[in-house]
Amino acid sequence: MTKRTHIQSFSYIVLLAVAVALFSGCSAVMAAKQPSRKNLGILRPGTERDVVLAEFGSPVAMEKTEDGKKEIFSFIQGYSKVSKASRSFFHAAADVCTLGVWEVVGTPIEGSFDGKKVTVRVIFDANDRIKDAKVISITNK
Repeated sequence: MTKRTHIQSFSYIVLLAVAVALFSGCSAVMAAKQPSRKNLGILRPGTERDVVLAEFGSPVAMEKTEDGKKEIFSFIQGYSKVSKASRSFFHAAADVCTLGVWEVVGTPIEGSFDGKKVTVRVIFDANDRIKDAKVISITNK
């Protein structure tokens, strides 16, 4: 091989490495940015309304009752930190091992993992503590 052939080969390798660095990682990033898991365990009698608001955000509907209020919360139930980190690591490793070809498969897969829409009805007493709570629907986004 001549010096020119070595330079061309090296140039192709560098170009390929740059392309992999620029175009890979989309599925890994998508996995890391999936919505976080909400703690449905707080939906038990006696939990303060502030705790519910901190976990689920503002209610989408509210109705005053004789001895408190009824609120409807709607949110996207996501994934645990461990699940998101594991999937992100797998996609990154698959990208490296396949020189970025994995993105053709990985990106649509991560696109389908976008959580479930959960709607919850919560009834609070006069002291703003949960009296009753019920998950009323779980659907795909």
